[in-house]
Amino acid sequence: MNIDEYIRLHTSPQGQLLDSLERRAHVELMRPRMISGHVQGRLLKIIASIVRPRYVLEIGTYTGYAAICLAESLTPEAELHTIESDDEMLDFIHRFVSQSPQASQIHIHHGDALDLIPVLVECYPFDLVYIDANKREYIRYYDLLIDRLPVGALILADNTLWDGKVAQEPMPQDAQTKGIDQFNKYIASDPRVEQVILPLRDGLSLIYKL
Repeated sequence: MNIDEYIRLHTSPQGQLLDSLERRAHVELMRPRMISGHVQGRLLKIIASIVRPRYVLEIGTYTGYAAICLAESLTPEAELHTIESDDEMLDFIHRFVSQSPQASQIHIHHGDALDLIPVLVECYPFDLVYIDANKREYIRYYDLLIDRLPVGALILADNTLWDGKVAQEPMPQDAQTKGIDQFNKYIASDPRVEQVILPLRDGLSLIYKL
């Protein structure tokens, strides 16, 4: 048994809905690996339980897996707003989000995140944000958000190790790897926040607004 399997076996189960979503993703989608997955999904639920956010923003819905995980810990008055640019994913997202006990609290927005973030932050003081979209745009997402978030807000940024490519020498020069590396350096030098990169799966950054 490898260590990843050991961790999964000793992590709380994700439940029937997410099991079903994960199975269908592997059958129907080209890139099922993009799903957060069992262990990271349970971490997202626990983080939301600790933060107890009133408003959650997710940038990059993909299948709705992470949105469902985050929503599991929402209090009855809380809301989760999630942005997806790919209209071909919307049927899949709605199919599974509609089965969540928190479906009425999950609001799906279709469009470009760079256009929608300014609109949403005008309406909601988000205290928990999960970024998992175009890696080349992470800095732009962050800049649209950071000054509009309340003190104590938590940003989670996924894929910040990018299969370890950010630490390779020489570092690959593709746009995605460069975008993640530039984002990591940008956050590390920002005095408005404290941050840590967890070596979970493909890297998960926790960024706390001071």
